Amino acid sequence: MSGIPDGFQYTEEHEYVCEAGTEGEYLVGITDYAQGELGDVVFVELPAPGDAFEKMEVFGTIEAVKAVSDLYCPISGEVVAINETLDEDPALVNSDPYGEGWMIRIRVIDPSELDDLLSPEAYASLIED
Repeated sequence: MSGIPDGFQYTEEHEYVCEAGTEGEYLVGITDYAQGELGDVVFVELPAPGDAFEKMEVFGTIEAVKAVSDLYCPISGEVVAINETLDEDPALVNSDPYGEGWMIRIRVIDPSELDDLLSPEAYASLIED
């Protein structure tokens, strides 16, 4: 399962969530599969810290050479930080989607929503169909 790290959880819309190192906080980004489908990312529009989103609400957009797509918040929460590096280097989403290409850091409101996300194995099955 290259391109689908363990320890992450996924949505059917190709976002991921992983623990951010502070209890109750998670990093959100798009998967390697999603960035590959989009092509070269040229711009990422992200919310401001302090903004709150419901599960699967649009939190921003990602623009690639081929298309513009909405970004969906996998879990309800408050944005505590954004990856400001993406302003200068949006291609990090292509080169390192699970590392330096993360998009927002969110403080989860309802941890039980994590149970609704896909495991790496379930996500692999989704994209292999």
